[in-house]
Amino acid sequence: MTDRFANASFPDLVDPSDARPLPSAFGSARADVLAAAADLLAISDAGLVKPWDWIGGSEEEVRYGAYRAAEALEQAEIEARSLVTVGEATERRAALIVGPATAARWDLHGLLVPLDDALLDADPGGGEWSIRQTLGHTINSQRGYGWGSAYWLGQTYDVADPALPKGAPESYWDGFPDEETTEAEGDLATLRARLDAILDLCGERFGGLADERLELGSRWSGFAVTVGFRLGRWSSHFREHAIQIEKTFAFLGHVPSEQARLIHNLLAAYGRAEAVVFGRAGAGVDAAADRIARAAAEAREATSSARAAAEAT
Repeated sequence: MTDRFANASFPDLVDPSDARPLPSAFGSARADVLAAAADLLAISDAGLVKPWDWIGGSEEEVRYGAYRAAEALEQAEIEARSLVTVGEATERRAALIVGPATAARWDLHGLLVPLDDALLDADPGGGEWSIRQTLGHTINSQRGYGWGSAYWLGQTYDVADPALPKGAPESYWDGFPDEETTEAEGDLATLRARLDAILDLCGERFGGLADERLELGSRWSGFAVTVGFRLGRWSSHFREHAIQIEKTFAFLGHVPSEQARLIHNLLAAYGRAEAVVFGRAGAGVDAAADRIARAAAEAREATSSARAAAEAT
């Protein structure tokens, strides 16, 4: 991989003042929600039905700790949405288009976090991709959406212009990582981190695009489309391959445990909350991110308490 792609520096894409860095609060929020997932994964089947004292001495099953954690995040999503509407008048449509991609990303993480690394290279048969191959493609495609859209933004063609190029010249892609090797290397944690890095970068660089730039001409699968269409493909592409991974589970005879399903529910709830803020800037965004981070901490407290109850003798 050349430095151009290793450093993830988009060429001539946006003015630095238009960049939308992730809120700093997301660092702790993500760490907490992943720690909550680890708690759930550690609970045994027998532990799920043990009593869990929640508030006021009321007694519930341990499994409610997982649902309570997701409830906290859903409440934060509602409140965060109210907070960011303060800046809605100056919001850019690009941010609203890319926001769903992080929800789709976390839904995908919900499938991946509970997995054993041994499943990465298991052959589902019938010429179907392994989970590693699917993730290599997903990561590589997201990177391609980033650099490909950067190319089209530099062309400034109308989508209906018959002179719209067929695509970027081959030299533009010199050194681009290979999806079957470079992008697919490492364990699940490494692959998930690689996916996060490129999506976060894309959200930062594209969330602030001016509305008129979304209407510029580009291509996708050979079709003439707008740049805005390409941005809208991010979430769809993640969901496409999340479904593919679920099909792979079936081919492999892998049946997710209840704990894995609870993790999927938890991380999907977090992703919907993060989507309220992802790629956005302006009034209310930091407050909304802080609210989500507090909910993630609350989720972590709930699962930690539930795990302790499950492990009590």
